[in-house]
Amino acid sequence: MTIPSYPLELSSQDMRAMVRQAMDRIAAHIETLPQQPMHRTRGGKKLARSLREPLPERGASFDSLLALLFNRVIPASLNTASPGYLAYVPGGGIFHSAVADLVTDATNRYVGVWLAAPALVQLEANVVQWFCSMLGLPDGSGGVLTTGGSMANLIAVVTARRERLPKDFLRGILYASSEAHHSVQKAALIAGFPPENVREIVVDDHFRMSPSALERAVSEDRARGLEPFLVVASAGTTGTGAIDDLPTIAAFAQREKLWLHVDAAYGGFFALTERGRTALRGIEHADSITLDPHKGMFLPYGTGCVLVRDQQALRRTHAVSGSYMPRMQTDDDLVDFCDLSPELSRDARGLRVWLPLKMHGASAFRDALDEKIDLARYAVDALRTMPSVEIVAEPELSLLAFRFTPPGFEGEDLDAFNRRLVQHVNAKQRVLLTGVVLRGTDTGRLEGRFVIRICILSFRTHRDRIDACLEDLRASLSEMQSSGR
Repeated sequence: MTIPSYPLELSSQDMRAMVRQAMDRIAAHIETLPQQPMHRTRGGKKLARSLREPLPERGASFDSLLALLFNRVIPASLNTASPGYLAYVPGGGIFHSAVADLVTDATNRYVGVWLAAPALVQLEANVVQWFCSMLGLPDGSGGVLTTGGSMANLIAVVTARRERLPKDFLRGILYASSEAHHSVQKAALIAGFPPENVREIVVDDHFRMSPSALERAVSEDRARGLEPFLVVASAGTTGTGAIDDLPTIAAFAQREKLWLHVDAAYGGFFALTERGRTALRGIEHADSITLDPHKGMFLPYGTGCVLVRDQQALRRTHAVSGSYMPRMQTDDDLVDFCDLSPELSRDARGLRVWLPLKMHGASAFRDALDEKIDLARYAVDALRTMPSVEIVAEPELSLLAFRFTPPGFEGEDLDAFNRRLVQHVNAKQRVLLTGVVLRGTDTGRLEGRFVIRICILSFRTHRDRIDACLEDLRASLSEMQSSGR
């Protein structure tokens, strides 16, 4: 009699050995992050093509696969986990969440329906309520953790459409500033709106949505017989870190019976701090809010959140039934996540938020975010001491934008100079900077111009790395000047 083999069912000894082997690689990787290059994507096409292969029929050793990942695959990337990653809006990746994900994935509990894992669902519901409380939302508010801000914005747009428009919704009009994240436009498209139904509202010299321009646009659309229904305000734009005038926009939205969504993917968690709460004043009046814990809470990529003032609005939008599904519970204080979003199958992603918060409390995250605000203000003060620098966007939180304007450079030549400067700095491999082409303001200022960004949001970024950034900027300027470029 042949004894059957079940290779997918590992023994306890095999499991422990795998974790030990992986942990040796992971620990060495994290310990050397500060010394690793900031970017290593040259030759990426060649590498990617070399990795193409047919479906493997036979297995390879775990050790050889770890070597492939850590020696070839993972290094060929932007070093987003580095303390020098000041590009885009940095993600986090705290190790606590990796351990939480190991527990979640290994135990593999289903949390789409409350009945399947009531305690795990409750832990995730606790996380959502903590976020609601942090932002000052009232009783009855709620939400769901998503894979990121794009999915959160989509859920918010679809919910607003369902709550504010009739079944024939194609006369509905959405409003967002010219600095709003492009995921708002994508969400509108996926929700069924043609591009021309999204109004781009001009910004002021601080890159904030102009309330007067918004008011004019809504009035003009109503006069045309259209149906304005949604305003998307920004609480920390990706390009310049701008926070729209939330109190004024909220008051206008309430008067006009418009759904107010605040995209606070970058800025929302600064509400944990005193300065952040002041900057975000008015967010508590929103009908829905996007947050990205993988930004301001330093969690791994793939952790977003949408909050709504009335949790029942999510249920009215997304709840459907199936004969193969268990009966959903009806208690107001319990939740079936499958009724609040497009997802039925989903991982227990709440544990990656719950575990680090329970281990360290909100104070540890508050202190870290306060440090990022301090570092941004330190950076901008240091930049002011450099010759020919123009601060384009002051840091309202931890993101700032600037450019250098040396004599003899204007227009496209000035843009090219600043692009080369970014390349020089990044080539030194201590920090990674990015830039943005501005859409311009209501006065036409800086329209189409390239500026440099610094976004400080990694929990690993401290004063020494900002000093390195400033040193590399000074050195790069000197090198460019000496070479006549």
